[in-house]
Amino acid sequence: MKGGKVWCGRHLPVILVVLVLLVDQVSKFLVKLNMRIGDEIDIFSWFKIHFLENEGMAFGFRFGGEGGKLLLSLVRLAAIVFLAWYLYKVDRKRLSDLRQGLLSRQERRARTGLVASLSLILAGAVGNMIDSAFYGLLFSESYFHVARLFPPEGYAPFLHGRVVDMLYFPLVQGHYPDWMPWVGGRELLFFRPVFNVADSAITVGFVVFFITQRDFRIPGSKKEKA
Repeated sequence: MKGGKVWCGRHLPVILVVLVLLVDQVSKFLVKLNMRIGDEIDIFSWFKIHFLENEGMAFGFRFGGEGGKLLLSLVRLAAIVFLAWYLYKVDRKRLSDLRQGLLSRQERRARTGLVASLSLILAGAVGNMIDSAFYGLLFSESYFHVARLFPPEGYAPFLHGRVVDMLYFPLVQGHYPDWMPWVGGRELLFFRPVFNVADSAITVGFVVFFITQRDFRIPGSKKEKA
């Protein structure tokens, strides 16, 4: 059991990134190849599979125009490269300090939390980047009919694909009370955004970071050594 824990700890970034990407891409392929945009499947009253596509920002937000789409893809690609490099640096330092017995139990948990959070954020960013980079080439349009895989011509060029969203949680539905200013009588719906597994991984990654890194120090920095 101890050996298994050591193996998992040593390969934590790879395990998290591969697992998130696998679930994210499988779920997107299933939706893309079986649903049209706007189709909805009721799982529970508060959870639905609702197929939408967006230009690449998390939770369905948009960044206008073709130029904006290309810029967003390039910025995301640069962020992924930097995050992957930084994750490698942090995890290498963590494993080195573990082998030398330099970390207390609290420090081990903090370092592991940092690696886990960065891995989840990286996996989510890569998952959505795959959609933006390749889905326009791999699939036909999903409007009015189910998309085809490997069509003679895809729906968009490289880096101009749209991100597949499908997770929809309308937890609270109703109307605002009439006496409330500005919104009285209007529809109340929480949670409105439709998102995907990659978006969820990014959100969970940030939550894990803020929970485990209350006293954050960059590993190997002068502040940490002091």
